[in-house]
Amino acid sequence: MMIKSYKGLTVWQKSVDLSVEIYQTTEKFPRSEIYGLISQVRRCSVAIPSNIAEGQSRGHLPEYIQFLRIAYGSGAELETQLLIAFKVGYLNEPEFNKLDFRVQEIMKMLNRLINVLLQPGT
Repeated sequence: MMIKSYKGLTVWQKSVDLSVEIYQTTEKFPRSEIYGLISQVRRCSVAIPSNIAEGQSRGHLPEYIQFLRIAYGSGAELETQLLIAFKVGYLNEPEFNKLDFRVQEIMKMLNRLINVLLQPGT
């Protein structure tokens, strides 16, 4: 099930959109967080589509799966950082819920993709 381009993967497209939304949302975080949560949240969000792209571009299934797992791990980091941002008051509940839902959706898609790629004959 090798895709010709990562750009055709819905999970990559959704993760790029999430990164854009994260950038827009973190614009309103306090400037004192520029080297703290803002930087961390942005890097994690960008790491998801970046690892999907890099892994698929390598052309070797074991490497691809490893990069998808790294993307999944970045999603878990992002979940944690968004929860912290919510708990300290940088995100309101609707913002947090919306972003958290999107992260969960992407992580589920990554998990499904990994499981499909692990099937014999893939």
